[in-house]
Amino acid sequence: MTTDDAPERTGNRQDAQGVPAQDETIPRKKSEGHRGYDIGHAVTRDVNAIRELVGPYAEQRILIAKDAVAYYESLSEFRVAREKDTGRVIGCGALHVMWEDLAEIRTLAVASDALGQGVGGALVSRLLDDAVAIGVSRVFCLTFEVDFFARHGFQIIEGQAVEPEVYLQLLRSYDEGIAEFLDLERVKPNILGNTRMLRIL
Repeated sequence: MTTDDAPERTGNRQDAQGVPAQDETIPRKKSEGHRGYDIGHAVTRDVNAIRELVGPYAEQRILIAKDAVAYYESLSEFRVAREKDTGRVIGCGALHVMWEDLAEIRTLAVASDALGQGVGGALVSRLLDDAVAIGVSRVFCLTFEVDFFARHGFQIIEGQAVEPEVYLQLLRSYDEGIAEFLDLERVKPNILGNTRMLRIL
């Protein structure tokens, strides 16, 4: 995963629910043009490229490999980084809405030969823009890359980050990502070593 020049938080304030308080020392970075590649919506022909990006991370148990049909079903959630000269997809990431004010960044992957170009950071910035555009005020991630996401204003959370009534509604979901957000016992073997983080927008 690549790094960028996002300023780091200096505090780790949390509210009574263990949710990071908003820290105004980290402005949300606006999406900009990027040398060598563009960030845009994924299209159907990108699905094979997304699967190829995810493959090496799945082999390392960082991401979970999915069948092609799962990517087609969630295609509208994806942004991709595409080389300007060749059109090759060199990075991907998705924003999955979980509740009225809550979404998750998932399936963030960058091609090995594109690391160090700010691709991962550019994708996160664009996904945060997308979150704001659709009315989301909090973005969750489950990650091994704690330092990377911390540079984008995410903070580690403990306990539940939603009200009890919302928790009960989320329990009805069959989505594994929501089960991971809720820190349910049945998914803990699949997320060993991962850290739950949240960004307030």
